[in-house]
Amino acid sequence: MKKILISGLIAGVILFIVSYGGLFLAIRFFPTLFIEYNGPLFNSDGSRDVLFYMHAFIISLALSWFWDRFKSLFKGHSILRGLEFGFVYAIIALLPIMWISFSALDITLPIVISWFLYGFVQAVIAGVVFAKINP
Repeated sequence: MKKILISGLIAGVILFIVSYGGLFLAIRFFPTLFIEYNGPLFNSDGSRDVLFYMHAFIISLALSWFWDRFKSLFKGHSILRGLEFGFVYAIIALLPIMWISFSALDITLPIVISWFLYGFVQAVIAGVVFAKINP
């Protein structure tokens, strides 16, 4: 349990930094994609902002548990293991949730694709961290 928590928290810090750095870069290089976030679907009164900022830690702890449970299935160098881990997560978790999000919410396909890629990158980074910390 200790390995799960420690690797999850370390991955959470790394994902937090990468996610917010990536957000600023994405806004700079893909500004038209972010115009959609000005719509009523994404407006918040600020009362739940802390939940948004905790996302990197929630996903990292969940992925850390998943890694600990199934790490023996991922073979090779840490980068290869991280990529495979990211692909598995993308197929079993991201694809279904993106499908239902696109079908149920008034969002565009580019937004869904960006969310899918973002989740995949998060899982790959977390997988590489887990492969190094909790092989």
